[in-house]
Amino acid sequence: VDLVAAEDTRHSGILLSHYQISVPTFALHDHNEQQKADVLIDRIKEGKSIALVSDAGTPAVSDPGARLVAAVREAGYRVVPVPGACAAVTALSAAGLATTEWLFYGFLPPKASARRKQLEAWREASFAVVLYEAPHRMAECTADIVAVMGADRRVTLARELTKTFETFRTLPADEMADWVATDSNQQRGECVLVIEAAPAAAAIEALDEAARHT
Repeated sequence: VDLVAAEDTRHSGILLSHYQISVPTFALHDHNEQQKADVLIDRIKEGKSIALVSDAGTPAVSDPGARLVAAVREAGYRVVPVPGACAAVTALSAAGLATTEWLFYGFLPPKASARRKQLEAWREASFAVVLYEAPHRMAECTADIVAVMGADRRVTLARELTKTFETFRTLPADEMADWVATDSNQQRGECVLVIEAAPAAAAIEALDEAARHT
């Protein structure tokens, strides 16, 4: 390509240097994506090809890039997806879930009240839920899962995926919350939480309750 649009040019610079790729880089992140989209589209109009790279994972999947992609397509230019790392799918591949149904939500709201309200919506879900969480909110988040979904709800923590300190552990929600609260290492790095589906009996009760109100 002629130009690399990167979430952080310093991080992407390490990758480019490793493969001896020397092309100009351009910072594209949450704070400037909307205004810089037109600049990049002008480069495409000039016949340039551009790669979009995020720091980790896949652009536009809980990472910057969606607004640029939409703008480029609206301008009539082609967007070519390149399959690569995705923390949600990587976590699911080793979580060992019994269900094939799952919902990817991304990041929960940072405020406790809004976070609990969202968790409540999944309390009786018949599908697993995959979440990303900031490390400094891991203790609060796992405690909220216990409070809303119950102590026995099984949760998988997939942390620092593909990195040196990769961690996979599945526990009942109360044990997970205790582990995270007492081990500061579990409050560092990139974190994925997989909340298993509600037990079958609870899911059936929810359906029965809904039927009684129809």
